[in-house]
Amino acid sequence: IKIWNGPVQDIYSPVCIQTATGTEQKLLGSTPLLTEKEATEALNAAVAAYKNGTGAWPTMTVEDRIHAMEKFVKAMRSKRTEVVKTLMWEIGKTIKDSEKEFDRTVEYIIDTIEAYKKIDRTSSNFQFEQGIIGKIRRSPLGVVLCMGPYNYPLNETFTTLIPALIMGNTVVFKPAKIGVLLHRPLLEAFRDSFPKGVINVVFGRGRATVGPLMSTGKIDVLAFIGTSKSANILKMQHPKPNRLRSVLALEAKNPAIVLNHADLDLAVKECALGSLSYNGQRCTALKIIFVQKNVVDTFINKFLKEIELLKWGMPWENGVQITPLPEPEKPGLLKELIEDAEAHGATVINAGGGAIEHTFYAPAVVYPVNNKMKLYYEEQFGPVVPIVAYDKVEEVIQYMVESNYGQQASIFGTDNEEMAKLIDNLVNQVCRLNINSQCQRGPDVYPFTGRKDSGEGTLSVSDALRTFSIRTMVAAKEIDVNKEMLTDIIKERSSTFLSTDFIF
Repeated sequence: IKIWNGPVQDIYSPVCIQTATGTEQKLLGSTPLLTEKEATEALNAAVAAYKNGTGAWPTMTVEDRIHAMEKFVKAMRSKRTEVVKTLMWEIGKTIKDSEKEFDRTVEYIIDTIEAYKKIDRTSSNFQFEQGIIGKIRRSPLGVVLCMGPYNYPLNETFTTLIPALIMGNTVVFKPAKIGVLLHRPLLEAFRDSFPKGVINVVFGRGRATVGPLMSTGKIDVLAFIGTSKSANILKMQHPKPNRLRSVLALEAKNPAIVLNHADLDLAVKECALGSLSYNGQRCTALKIIFVQKNVVDTFINKFLKEIELLKWGMPWENGVQITPLPEPEKPGLLKELIEDAEAHGATVINAGGGAIEHTFYAPAVVYPVNNKMKLYYEEQFGPVVPIVAYDKVEEVIQYMVESNYGQQASIFGTDNEEMAKLIDNLVNQVCRLNINSQCQRGPDVYPFTGRKDSGEGTLSVSDALRTFSIRTMVAAKEIDVNKEMLTDIIKERSSTFLSTDFIF
């Protein structure tokens, strides 16, 4: 771990405190503002550790890489209290959800280890086809640039970082500008668990560090969670795009579709949770709600009552659901979206909706929303809930066909025939269709991906291991000289790749 004596960026909590001069955001600490020079040094360390696939880490046995990861997760567990507390203060996530994020991440690492064992067990045998002996294993891809989001700065970041590491890649990790301090307690665990140069953490502004890294052409995999606009800029900076594999989790405009035969009480509860959990700052959040016209008034009345029950407060308070927003510019952006909607005929229909008090933003329910409004198309990523009334289901299907996004959708109804028809129409528009429930990522063993501008590559526990690796094969004709040679190599344990060891 290098000591930094250069400029730093102060990190403030979205939580405000009373001071002698008034209400101010709490100063939590600072993070180094590294430059292109330090970022390049980190990249060169990752390149040297990978050593064109011949370094200690990519050629290490699967069992030894698993031992290294087990050592890391043990050290990580010892930092739970510190990481959870910092996570809560830094991004305004409730203490309950912060604890859940940490524990879910640990569980994800353990599940990843078990999934890797299963993959390796399958690969431990030789195959014999048409006179050819084959040994097929998954091999690393190279140097991975890993960039996570602010809303799940631990869990979502580690869903790319952990599989990238355990598959034998080396990593340059650039934390998000918000949700950065929580990684500091884990630096020693990274250092002590993995060989030198295998994991390199670069703090600082993205423009000063990430762009120069991409332009070197030394990045083999871009693992990025953020907006499609940023992802496109990064990809275009790589001088050899055909050599770059991208693993992207991007924005979404996940709709809820409430049919006239839906259980409205259930739909209301799920839509409230889906649109406003963690203030709506989730890629899987419900970003727009379509309700059939003959039940829209009843739905809205019930929905507004449900919204009124949401408790405001500080993230450490019990039962709190609405907390301060960590992005300083977010309230202004949400205000602009609402003003645009109002200019085209919509209104905020819940009392106090859209009110701003320091870093708090009151959830705003906007109705009736139509296709002339930005809220109809654009991801708000915050506590604004647009509601659209529709006549025929075909209108919603057409909306999804024309949308730039295709991550998930939620459908609410009880008519088997109509639900079946809608399912078949929507499964080729999104990658997950949720029946009578909100959109969500988990369980982590299920595939998580997106169509169109919502994603590239698939992330589940097992899919991620495949995403950050490639199938490699050693082949030999089934003749005596080759059989004898392979037998001797296996007996002498002189090749890691050809090993037939079985990991329990």
